[in-house]
Amino acid sequence: MFNGMFSGEAAAEAWQIIVTQFPLAIWETVYVTVLSTACAIVLGLPLGVLLVVGEPGGILPLPRWLMQALNVVINLLRSVPFLILMILVFPLTRWLVGTVVGTTASIVPLVIAAFPFVARLAESSLREVSPNTIEMAQSMGASALQIIAKVLIPESVPSLISNATIAVTTILGYSAMSGIIGGGGLGKIAINYGYYRYKYLIMLAAVILLIALVQVFQSAGTHLAARADKRLRSRHSRTPRRPLARLFRRN
Repeated sequence: MFNGMFSGEAAAEAWQIIVTQFPLAIWETVYVTVLSTACAIVLGLPLGVLLVVGEPGGILPLPRWLMQALNVVINLLRSVPFLILMILVFPLTRWLVGTVVGTTASIVPLVIAAFPFVARLAESSLREVSPNTIEMAQSMGASALQIIAKVLIPESVPSLISNATIAVTTILGYSAMSGIIGGGGLGKIAINYGYYRYKYLIMLAAVILLIALVQVFQSAGTHLAARADKRLRSRHSRTPRRPLARLFRRN
């Protein structure tokens, strides 16, 4: 299987492909990952908020049938394997993009696969906020929307950033799988050369670059989460209750 994988001819061919095709593939992978993550957060974060505040006993209780429907939809979308989901959403992808093949077309199934995952991650982050902080805001007369915007989300920023990093790395792995249906990026190169043409050295290079991208995203997310956490801790250590009181003093 790996006979001649590191031969001079194979190395020269791999280097030529790396120089000519990998820069665009890296850009396509980053482009798809970042844009898909942003869209997934736009859809998933409000759902995560609804799952927390809309439950019975929450700050904004919603009808039980609506909460059950949201949970069912999220669980269903999370349970469908990504490769099958890509095929199932072909009609939606064609309607939105005009085609089911290509880098831009792969964003649609990536977003649909990722936003339920993001919603669950956001839900877990928001549940980490101390109930005492929420009760304090309610005692000051804050409305449900004020509590969401000024207490729940700001207090859970470090955890939200950490979970967003998990979402980015997950979407990055999904983007590699989208190469099976013609999506661009490093996944397409790995499949076209490593699987179809048995150029395993090229596939190995693509895998190494994917791992490197995961490390970059993970390191950046961990750094941002640590900075946000330090900022919140220092703020609370200086004035433990005044910031919250100041937020609702004029309302």
